[in-house]
Amino acid sequence: MTALVVVNPRSGGGRTKSEWPKIEQSLASAFPQMETVFTRARGDATKLVRAAIREGHSEIIAVGGDGTINEAVNGMFDEHGPISPDAVFGFITSGTGGDFRKTFGIEAGVDAAVARLKKSTPHRVDVGRLSCISRTGEPVVRYFLNIASFGMSGLIVDSVNRARIAKLFGGKFTFAFHSLMGMARYRDRAVRIRVDGTFDEIARISTVAVANGQYFGGGMKVAPNAKPDDGRFDVIVMGGTPKSKAAADLKLIYTGEHLNNPAVRALQGEKVVAVPVAETRGRPVLIEVDGENAGRLPATFEILPKALYLRA
Repeated sequence: MTALVVVNPRSGGGRTKSEWPKIEQSLASAFPQMETVFTRARGDATKLVRAAIREGHSEIIAVGGDGTINEAVNGMFDEHGPISPDAVFGFITSGTGGDFRKTFGIEAGVDAAVARLKKSTPHRVDVGRLSCISRTGEPVVRYFLNIASFGMSGLIVDSVNRARIAKLFGGKFTFAFHSLMGMARYRDRAVRIRVDGTFDEIARISTVAVANGQYFGGGMKVAPNAKPDDGRFDVIVMGGTPKSKAAADLKLIYTGEHLNNPAVRALQGEKVVAVPVAETRGRPVLIEVDGENAGRLPATFEILPKALYLRA
C-alpha cells in the first residue's frame, strides 16, 4: 500500500524524533511505498496534508500527538467539507495525551498502532466542525475527530500547552496537575447553551465537552457513551460542584462515573451553540479542540455524519 506519512518529530517531548527509525521500519512493512514528510512548526501538518490531498494522495497517516492528528484531519477538509471524500486517514499516537486512540481500544505504543493499521478496514466516522472566534477576534473554523470543549478545560489546555517541566512526566500527570491548578483559580461562567431544538438554557458551567470520541485530558473518560459514527455529539455539561468536592469528583471522570453526579448533565445532538451572557463578557470562555487551543466563545459545533474514512 502507499501512503503519505506526516510526522511531528517534536511530539511527546521529542520522543517521536528519537523513535522514528523504529516507527519507520514498522510502517514500511504495511506501506512499502510510503512517502514521509516532517512538520517544523504549528500548522504544518494541515498544510502538508491539504497539498497532498489536492495532488491526489488517497491515504494519510499522521504520526504524533492528538494535536498532530487534529492538524492532519484539518488538512483533509476545507470550508466546504472533505476535499477528497474517499481519502483514508490513519494515525500512530506519540504525544502527551494519547486520548483519541483510547476510544478504539488501541493500546499505547508503536507496535499496537501499526498492528491496528495493518488489520483494520477503513470505515466512515463522523467529524465535528467548530466555528468560533480567535482570541484576537478573527473567525475560526476547525474540524475535529475527538472532542472539543470549553470553559475550565480551555484554560487547562492553554496552561498545558505553555508548560515545559510538567510535560516531562507524561500526559496523565500533566493534565491532572494542570486540572488541579485550574480548579483552584477558575470560577464557573454563565453561558447560554442550545442543543438542536431540545435544550436551551443559561447555565453556570465549569466545562462543557462536545464529544465525538470518549476521552480527553490525558485519559479522562468524559463521554463514556460517545460513538464516533452515530451521527450525534454527546454533550457533557459540568458545573455547580463546590470547590471542596471538585478534586474528589475529578477522579470520577477517569472512569466515567461522573455521569452519576447530579451536577453533570449528558445530552445528545447534531448542533451545539454556546454564547457568553452579559456577566461573562469581558472574561473570555476559552475553547480547546483535541488538546489544542482553538479560540473563544461564541461558538457553533456541528456534526458531519460519516464525513471521513478512518483506518482504526
